[in-house]
Amino acid sequence: MNNNIKILHIVARGLGGGAARGAYWLHLGLRELGVNSKILTNSKVTLGDENVTTILKTKKSKIENMVRSQLDGLPVLFYKNRKKIIFSTGFIGLNFTKTKEYKEADIIHLHWINGAFVNVKDLSKIDKPIVWTMRDMWPFTGGCHYSLNCDKYKIGCGNCPQLNSNKNFDLSRWVLNRKKKYLQKSMKIVGISHWLSDEAKKSELFRDFDVKTIINNINSNDFFAIDKNIAKEILGIKTNKKIILAGSTSLKDFYKGFDKYLDAIGQLDKDKYFLCFFGNLDKSVVEKLGFEYKSFGFLYDTVSLRLLYSASNVFVAPSIMDAFGKTLAESMACGTPVVCFNATGPKDIVTHKVDGYFAKPYDATDLANGIEWVLEDSIRWKQLSRNAREKVIKEFDMIKVAEKYKDLYENILKRENN
Repeated sequence: MNNNIKILHIVARGLGGGAARGAYWLHLGLRELGVNSKILTNSKVTLGDENVTTILKTKKSKIENMVRSQLDGLPVLFYKNRKKIIFSTGFIGLNFTKTKEYKEADIIHLHWINGAFVNVKDLSKIDKPIVWTMRDMWPFTGGCHYSLNCDKYKIGCGNCPQLNSNKNFDLSRWVLNRKKKYLQKSMKIVGISHWLSDEAKKSELFRDFDVKTIINNINSNDFFAIDKNIAKEILGIKTNKKIILAGSTSLKDFYKGFDKYLDAIGQLDKDKYFLCFFGNLDKSVVEKLGFEYKSFGFLYDTVSLRLLYSASNVFVAPSIMDAFGKTLAESMACGTPVVCFNATGPKDIVTHKVDGYFAKPYDATDLANGIEWVLEDSIRWKQLSRNAREKVIKEFDMIKVAEKYKDLYENILKRENN
Protein backbone atom coordinates (compact mmCIF):
# COMPACT_ATOMS: atom_id res chain seq x y z
CA MET A 1 0.00 0.00 0.00
CA ASN A 2 1.25 3.46 -0.90
CA ASN A 3 2.50 5.29 2.20
CA ASN A 4 1.16 8.55 0.81
CA ILE A 5 -2.39 8.09 2.08
CA LYS A 6 -4.02 11.52 2.41
CA ILE A 7 -5.82 11.87 5.73
CA LEU A 8 -7.79 14.94 6.79
CA HIS A 9 -8.48 15.18 10.53
CA ILE A 10 -11.46 17.32 11.55
CA VAL A 11 -10.62 18.67 15.02
CA ALA A 12 -12.63 21.30 16.89
CA ARG A 13 -11.33 23.82 19.43
CA GLY A 14 -7.92 24.40 20.98
CA LEU A 15 -5.17 22.14 19.66
CA GLY A 16 -3.09 22.99 22.72
CA GLY A 17 -4.97 20.73 25.14
CA GLY A 18 -7.85 18.44 25.98
CA ALA A 19 -9.25 16.00 23.43
CA ALA A 20 -7.57 17.88 20.58
CA ARG A 21 -4.08 17.14 21.87
CA GLY A 22 -4.57 13.40 21.34
CA ALA A 23 -5.69 14.10 17.76
CA TYR A 24 -2.66 16.32 17.17
CA TRP A 25 -0.23 13.70 18.52
CA LEU A 26 -1.82 11.13 16.22
CA HIS A 27 -1.27 13.51 13.30
CA LEU A 28 2.42 13.88 14.27
CA GLY A 29 2.84 10.11 14.60
CA LEU A 30 1.25 9.51 11.21
CA ARG A 31 3.51 12.05 9.51
CA GLU A 32 6.55 10.32 11.05
CA LEU A 33 5.29 7.11 9.43
CA GLY A 34 5.09 8.83 6.04
CA VAL A 35 1.31 9.31 5.96
CA ASN A 36 0.15 12.59 4.38
CA SER A 37 -1.78 13.76 7.45
CA LYS A 38 -3.46 17.19 7.65
CA ILE A 39 -5.75 18.88 10.16
CA LEU A 40 -8.68 21.21 9.58
CA THR A 41 -9.71 23.03 12.76
CA ASN A 42 -11.50 26.02 14.24
CA SER A 43 -8.70 26.37 16.80
CA LYS A 44 -6.95 29.73 17.08
CA VAL A 45 -3.79 27.74 17.82
CA THR A 46 -2.07 25.93 14.92
CA LEU A 47 1.18 25.17 16.81
CA GLY A 48 3.21 26.56 13.90
CA ASP A 49 2.41 23.43 11.89
CA GLU A 50 2.08 24.04 8.14
CA ASN A 51 -0.14 20.94 7.90
CA VAL A 52 -2.74 22.46 10.24
CA THR A 53 -5.32 24.73 8.61
CA THR A 54 -7.61 26.86 10.74
CA ILE A 55 -10.87 28.32 9.43
CA LEU A 56 -10.19 31.41 11.58
CA LYS A 57 -8.01 33.23 9.07
CA THR A 58 -9.76 36.61 8.96
CA LYS A 59 -11.66 38.87 11.33
CA LYS A 60 -14.86 38.00 9.42
CA SER A 61 -14.28 34.23 9.82
CA LYS A 62 -13.69 34.68 13.57
CA ILE A 63 -16.96 36.59 13.95
CA GLU A 64 -18.83 33.98 11.89
CA ASN A 65 -17.39 31.20 14.07
CA MET A 66 -18.51 33.02 17.23
CA VAL A 67 -22.03 33.55 15.83
CA ARG A 68 -22.28 29.86 14.81
CA SER A 69 -21.27 28.86 18.32
CA GLN A 70 -23.95 31.05 19.92
CA LEU A 71 -26.66 29.86 17.51
CA ASP A 72 -25.73 26.21 18.08
CA GLY A 73 -26.23 26.67 21.83
CA LEU A 74 -29.56 28.51 21.57
CA PRO A 75 -31.87 25.45 21.80
CA VAL A 76 -30.22 24.46 25.09
CA LEU A 77 -31.20 27.83 26.64
CA PHE A 78 -34.90 26.87 26.51
CA TYR A 79 -34.20 24.39 29.32
CA LYS A 80 -34.01 26.86 32.19
CA ASN A 81 -33.49 24.21 34.90
CA ARG A 82 -30.79 22.29 33.04
CA LYS A 83 -27.51 21.31 34.67
CA LYS A 84 -24.89 23.94 33.85
CA ILE A 85 -22.63 21.56 31.98
CA ILE A 86 -21.63 21.18 28.34
CA PHE A 87 -24.43 19.98 26.05
CA SER A 88 -23.83 20.11 22.29
CA THR A 89 -26.45 19.98 19.55
CA GLY A 90 -24.45 19.63 16.31
CA PHE A 91 -27.15 21.70 14.56
CA ILE A 92 -24.81 24.30 13.08
CA GLY A 93 -21.33 24.21 11.59
CA LEU A 94 -19.09 24.93 8.67
CA ASN A 95 -19.64 22.75 5.60
CA PHE A 96 -16.06 21.48 5.38
CA THR A 97 -16.87 19.31 2.30
CA LYS A 98 -16.45 22.49 0.23
CA THR A 99 -12.86 23.09 1.33
CA LYS A 100 -9.72 22.37 -0.69
CA GLU A 101 -8.42 20.21 2.17
CA TYR A 102 -11.49 17.97 1.99
CA LYS A 103 -11.28 17.57 -1.78
CA GLU A 104 -7.63 16.46 -1.61
CA ALA A 105 -8.15 13.81 1.12
CA ASP A 106 -8.56 10.02 0.71
CA ILE A 107 -10.09 9.51 4.17
CA ILE A 108 -11.89 11.91 6.51
CA HIS A 109 -11.01 11.34 10.16
CA LEU A 110 -13.40 12.98 12.65
CA HIS A 111 -12.34 13.62 16.24
CA TRP A 112 -14.02 16.09 18.66
CA ILE A 113 -16.30 18.04 16.27
CA ASN A 114 -18.38 20.20 18.62
CA GLY A 115 -18.38 23.91 19.41
CA ALA A 116 -20.42 24.56 16.21
CA PHE A 117 -17.56 23.35 14.01
CA VAL A 118 -19.52 20.56 12.29
CA ASN A 119 -23.22 20.34 11.48
CA VAL A 120 -24.21 16.66 11.80
CA LYS A 121 -26.24 17.04 8.57
CA ASP A 122 -23.02 17.77 6.63
CA LEU A 123 -21.64 14.35 7.61
CA SER A 124 -24.14 12.85 5.14
CA LYS A 125 -22.43 14.82 2.33
CA ILE A 126 -19.06 13.11 2.79
CA ASP A 127 -18.33 10.96 -0.27
CA LYS A 128 -15.11 9.43 1.07
CA PRO A 129 -14.43 6.79 3.76
CA ILE A 130 -14.94 8.12 7.31
CA VAL A 131 -13.19 7.21 10.56
CA TRP A 132 -14.60 8.76 13.74
CA THR A 133 -12.48 8.61 16.89
CA MET A 134 -14.79 9.08 19.88
CA ARG A 135 -13.06 11.22 22.50
CA ASP A 136 -16.07 11.30 24.81
CA MET A 137 -19.64 9.92 24.72
CA TRP A 138 -21.17 12.68 22.56
CA PRO A 139 -21.02 10.83 19.21
CA PHE A 140 -23.68 8.35 20.41
CA THR A 141 -25.73 10.45 22.87
CA GLY A 142 -28.48 13.03 22.45
CA GLY A 143 -26.13 15.89 23.34
CA CYS A 144 -24.38 15.14 26.64
CA HIS A 145 -20.65 14.46 26.62
CA TYR A 146 -20.77 12.20 29.68
CA SER A 147 -24.04 10.50 30.58
CA LEU A 148 -23.23 9.89 34.28
CA ASN A 149 -26.08 7.84 35.79
CA CYS A 150 -28.28 8.01 32.70
CA ASP A 151 -28.34 5.23 30.10
CA LYS A 152 -31.10 6.59 27.88
CA TYR A 153 -28.65 6.67 24.96
CA LYS A 154 -29.30 2.90 24.85
CA ILE A 155 -33.00 3.45 24.07
CA GLY A 156 -33.09 6.69 22.05
CA CYS A 157 -32.80 9.48 24.67
CA GLY A 158 -35.65 11.80 25.75
CA ASN A 159 -36.61 12.83 29.31
CA CYS A 160 -33.02 14.03 29.55
CA PRO A 161 -31.80 14.42 33.17
CA GLN A 162 -29.03 16.85 32.17
CA LEU A 163 -31.64 19.11 30.53
CA ASN A 164 -33.97 18.43 33.48
CA SER A 165 -36.60 17.58 30.88
CA ASN A 166 -39.79 15.62 31.52
CA LYS A 167 -40.74 15.25 27.86
CA ASN A 168 -40.06 12.16 25.76
CA PHE A 169 -39.54 14.19 22.61
CA ASP A 170 -37.12 16.79 23.92
CA LEU A 171 -33.89 18.28 22.57
CA SER A 172 -31.90 15.13 23.39
CA ARG A 173 -34.27 12.96 21.31
CA TRP A 174 -34.10 15.49 18.46
CA VAL A 175 -30.28 15.56 18.49
CA LEU A 176 -30.10 11.76 18.47
CA ASN A 177 -32.68 11.44 15.68
CA ARG A 178 -30.61 13.78 13.48
CA LYS A 179 -27.58 11.54 14.05
CA LYS A 180 -29.65 8.47 13.10
CA LYS A 181 -30.74 10.24 9.92
CA TYR A 182 -27.41 11.64 8.76
CA LEU A 183 -24.62 9.33 9.98
CA GLN A 184 -23.39 6.92 7.34
CA LYS A 185 -23.48 3.25 8.43
CA SER A 186 -20.21 2.61 6.59
CA MET A 187 -18.15 4.86 8.89
CA LYS A 188 -15.61 3.19 11.18
CA ILE A 189 -16.08 4.12 14.84
CA VAL A 190 -13.04 4.03 17.13
CA GLY A 191 -13.13 4.29 20.93
CA ILE A 192 -10.05 5.59 22.78
CA SER A 193 -10.74 3.06 25.57
CA HIS A 194 -12.46 -0.32 25.78
CA TRP A 195 -15.04 1.17 28.13
CA LEU A 196 -16.02 3.87 25.61
CA SER A 197 -16.25 1.34 22.75
CA ASP A 198 -18.39 -0.97 24.89
CA GLU A 199 -20.81 1.87 25.73
CA ALA A 200 -21.00 2.79 22.03
CA LYS A 201 -21.87 -0.81 21.12
CA LYS A 202 -24.72 -0.73 23.67
CA SER A 203 -26.09 2.55 22.27
CA GLU A 204 -29.13 2.67 20.04
CA LEU A 205 -27.18 4.75 17.52
CA PHE A 206 -23.98 2.69 17.09
CA ARG A 207 -25.34 -0.79 17.84
CA ASP A 208 -25.05 -1.83 14.18
CA PHE A 209 -21.90 0.15 13.34
CA ASP A 210 -18.36 -1.21 13.08
CA VAL A 211 -16.87 -0.15 16.45
CA LYS A 212 -13.28 -0.94 17.43
CA THR A 213 -10.82 0.24 20.08
CA ILE A 214 -7.48 1.95 19.54
CA ILE A 215 -6.21 3.24 22.88
CA ASN A 216 -5.41 6.96 23.10
CA ASN A 217 -1.84 8.15 22.60
CA ILE A 218 0.87 10.08 24.42
CA ASN A 219 3.88 11.90 23.03
CA SER A 220 6.53 10.26 25.19
CA ASN A 221 9.13 12.63 23.68
CA ASP A 222 7.25 15.45 25.45
CA PHE A 223 6.57 13.59 28.70
CA PHE A 224 9.53 12.02 30.51
CA ALA A 225 10.99 12.12 34.01
CA ILE A 226 13.09 15.05 35.23
CA ASP A 227 15.08 14.83 38.48
CA LYS A 228 12.61 15.51 41.30
CA ASN A 229 14.76 18.03 43.13
CA ILE A 230 15.50 19.99 39.96
CA ALA A 231 11.78 20.00 39.00
CA LYS A 232 10.80 21.21 42.50
CA GLU A 233 13.41 23.96 42.43
CA ILE A 234 12.30 25.26 39.00
CA LEU A 235 8.64 25.25 40.12
CA GLY A 236 9.40 26.89 43.47
CA ILE A 237 8.02 23.98 45.54
CA LYS A 238 9.77 24.20 48.90
CA THR A 239 8.99 21.02 50.83
CA ASN A 240 10.52 17.72 51.90
CA LYS A 241 7.08 16.13 52.22
CA LYS A 242 5.73 13.65 49.66
CA ILE A 243 3.86 15.54 46.92
CA ILE A 244 0.34 14.53 45.89
CA LEU A 245 -0.71 16.01 42.53
CA ALA A 246 -4.24 16.39 41.16
CA GLY A 247 -5.45 18.32 38.14
CA SER A 248 -7.40 18.61 34.93
CA THR A 249 -8.46 21.46 32.65
CA SER A 250 -11.25 22.15 35.12
CA LEU A 251 -11.38 20.39 38.47
CA LYS A 252 -14.96 21.66 38.71
CA ASP A 253 -16.12 19.37 35.87
CA PHE A 254 -18.91 17.27 37.33
CA TYR A 255 -17.42 13.95 36.15
CA LYS A 256 -13.91 14.61 37.52
CA GLY A 257 -14.85 13.44 41.03
CA PHE A 258 -13.03 16.21 42.92
CA ASP A 259 -15.39 15.79 45.90
CA LYS A 260 -14.11 12.18 46.23
CA TYR A 261 -10.56 13.50 46.12
CA LEU A 262 -11.26 16.00 48.92
CA ASP A 263 -12.84 13.23 51.04
CA ALA A 264 -9.78 11.03 50.51
CA ILE A 265 -7.23 13.75 51.28
CA GLY A 266 -9.13 14.62 54.46
CA GLN A 267 -8.24 11.13 55.75
CA LEU A 268 -4.47 11.62 55.33
CA ASP A 269 -1.79 13.01 57.69
CA LYS A 270 -1.28 16.77 57.07
CA ASP A 271 2.31 16.53 58.32
CA LYS A 272 3.35 13.93 55.73
CA TYR A 273 2.00 15.30 52.46
CA PHE A 274 2.14 18.46 50.33
CA LEU A 275 -0.63 19.03 47.75
CA CYS A 276 -0.14 20.39 44.22
CA PHE A 277 -2.84 21.26 41.70
CA PHE A 278 -3.22 22.38 38.11
CA GLY A 279 -6.44 23.55 36.48
CA ASN A 280 -9.30 25.68 37.72
CA LEU A 281 -9.24 25.32 41.51
CA ASP A 282 -11.50 26.68 44.25
CA LYS A 283 -8.75 27.47 46.76
CA SER A 284 -11.17 28.05 49.65
CA VAL A 285 -12.23 24.37 49.50
CA VAL A 286 -8.61 23.18 49.65
CA GLU A 287 -7.67 25.58 52.45
CA LYS A 288 -10.30 23.98 54.71
CA LEU A 289 -8.29 20.73 54.56
CA GLY A 290 -5.37 22.38 56.36
CA PHE A 291 -2.59 20.98 54.12
CA GLU A 292 0.32 22.94 52.72
CA TYR A 293 -0.38 23.30 49.02
CA LYS A 294 0.51 25.10 45.79
CA SER A 295 -1.82 25.72 42.84
CA PHE A 296 -0.37 26.29 39.37
CA GLY A 297 -3.61 27.24 37.58
CA PHE A 298 -3.98 26.38 33.91
CA LEU A 299 -0.84 24.87 32.39
CA TYR A 300 -0.95 25.21 28.62
CA ASP A 301 2.63 24.21 27.89
CA THR A 302 4.08 20.72 28.03
CA VAL A 303 7.26 21.81 29.79
CA SER A 304 5.41 23.05 32.91
CA LEU A 305 3.23 19.92 33.00
CA ARG A 306 6.28 17.67 32.61
CA LEU A 307 8.01 19.48 35.51
CA LEU A 308 4.95 19.20 37.74
CA TYR A 309 4.39 15.49 37.05
CA SER A 310 8.11 14.89 37.66
CA ALA A 311 8.17 16.88 40.92
CA SER A 312 5.25 14.85 42.32
CA ASN A 313 5.32 11.46 44.02
CA VAL A 314 1.81 10.39 43.02
CA PHE A 315 -0.92 11.63 40.69
CA VAL A 316 -4.48 11.17 41.92
CA ALA A 317 -7.24 10.97 39.29
CA PRO A 318 -10.62 10.57 41.00
CA SER A 319 -12.74 10.70 37.82
CA ILE A 320 -16.23 9.25 37.97
CA MET A 321 -16.29 8.97 34.17
CA ASP A 322 -13.45 9.45 31.71
CA ALA A 323 -13.18 8.42 28.07
CA PHE A 324 -9.49 7.64 28.58
CA GLY A 325 -7.58 9.76 31.11
CA LYS A 326 -4.75 11.47 29.24
CA THR A 327 -3.36 13.14 32.37
CA LEU A 328 -2.89 9.69 33.95
CA ALA A 329 -0.82 8.49 31.00
CA GLU A 330 1.18 11.77 30.94
CA SER A 331 2.00 11.36 34.63
CA MET A 332 3.06 7.74 34.14
CA ALA A 333 5.25 8.76 31.19
CA CYS A 334 7.08 11.03 33.68
CA GLY A 335 7.56 8.08 36.05
CA THR A 336 4.89 9.19 38.53
CA PRO A 337 2.50 6.40 39.61
CA VAL A 338 -1.26 6.98 39.51
CA VAL A 339 -4.11 6.31 41.96
CA CYS A 340 -7.57 6.22 40.37
CA PHE A 341 -10.89 4.39 40.51
CA ASN A 342 -11.16 1.00 38.82
CA ALA A 343 -13.75 2.26 36.32
CA THR A 344 -14.32 3.64 32.79
CA GLY A 345 -11.33 4.76 30.62
CA PRO A 346 -8.58 4.61 33.29
CA LYS A 347 -9.04 0.80 33.45
CA ASP A 348 -6.97 0.67 30.23
CA ILE A 349 -4.15 2.77 31.68
CA VAL A 350 -3.25 1.58 35.18
CA THR A 351 -2.32 -1.96 36.23
CA HIS A 352 -3.23 -2.43 39.90
CA LYS A 353 -0.18 -2.48 42.19
CA VAL A 354 2.15 -2.65 39.16
CA ASP A 355 2.30 1.00 38.04
CA GLY A 356 -0.33 2.50 40.33
CA TYR A 357 -3.38 1.64 42.42
CA PHE A 358 -7.02 0.96 41.53
CA ALA A 359 -9.40 2.11 44.24
CA LYS A 360 -12.88 0.59 44.54
CA PRO A 361 -15.38 2.76 42.63
CA TYR A 362 -16.21 5.32 44.09
CA ASP A 363 -14.79 4.77 47.56
CA ALA A 364 -12.88 7.80 48.91
CA THR A 365 -11.40 5.73 51.78
CA ASP A 366 -9.87 3.27 49.31
CA LEU A 367 -8.58 6.23 47.28
CA ALA A 368 -6.78 7.39 50.45
CA ASN A 369 -5.51 3.82 51.06
CA GLY A 370 -4.13 3.79 47.51
CA ILE A 371 -2.23 7.06 48.01
CA GLU A 372 -0.63 5.72 51.20
CA TRP A 373 0.16 2.34 49.58
CA VAL A 374 1.99 4.02 46.68
CA LEU A 375 3.97 6.38 48.93
CA GLU A 376 4.78 4.36 52.06
CA ASP A 377 7.63 2.21 50.65
CA SER A 378 10.40 3.95 48.67
CA ILE A 379 11.74 0.72 47.07
CA ARG A 380 8.24 -0.21 45.90
CA TRP A 381 7.69 3.36 44.64
CA LYS A 382 10.82 3.16 42.45
CA GLN A 383 9.55 -0.05 40.86
CA LEU A 384 6.09 1.47 40.28
CA SER A 385 7.78 4.48 38.68
CA ARG A 386 9.84 2.33 36.28
CA ASN A 387 6.82 0.20 35.38
CA ALA A 388 4.68 3.29 34.73
CA ARG A 389 7.10 4.73 32.16
CA GLU A 390 7.58 1.34 30.48
CA LYS A 391 3.80 0.81 30.17
CA VAL A 392 3.33 4.15 28.37
CA ILE A 393 6.22 3.52 25.94
CA LYS A 394 4.93 0.05 25.16
CA GLU A 395 1.21 0.76 24.80
CA PHE A 396 0.42 4.47 24.42
CA ASP A 397 3.34 6.00 22.51
CA MET A 398 2.07 8.06 19.58
CA ILE A 399 4.06 6.08 16.98
CA LYS A 400 2.65 2.74 18.24
CA VAL A 401 -0.88 4.17 18.09
CA ALA A 402 -0.28 5.82 14.69
CA GLU A 403 0.78 2.41 13.29
CA LYS A 404 -2.61 0.97 14.28
CA TYR A 405 -4.46 3.82 12.56
CA LYS A 406 -2.27 3.45 9.47
CA ASP A 407 -3.26 -0.24 9.29
CA LEU A 408 -6.91 0.77 9.64
CA TYR A 409 -6.65 3.33 6.81
CA GLU A 410 -4.89 0.83 4.54
CA ASN A 411 -7.57 -1.83 5.15
CA ILE A 412 -10.33 0.70 4.43
CA LEU A 413 -8.73 1.80 1.14
CA LYS A 414 -8.02 -1.82 0.15
CA ARG A 415 -11.73 -2.66 0.54
CA GLU A 416 -12.70 0.52 -1.35
CA ASN A 417 -10.45 -0.41 -4.29
CA ASN A 418 -11.61 -4.05 -4.55
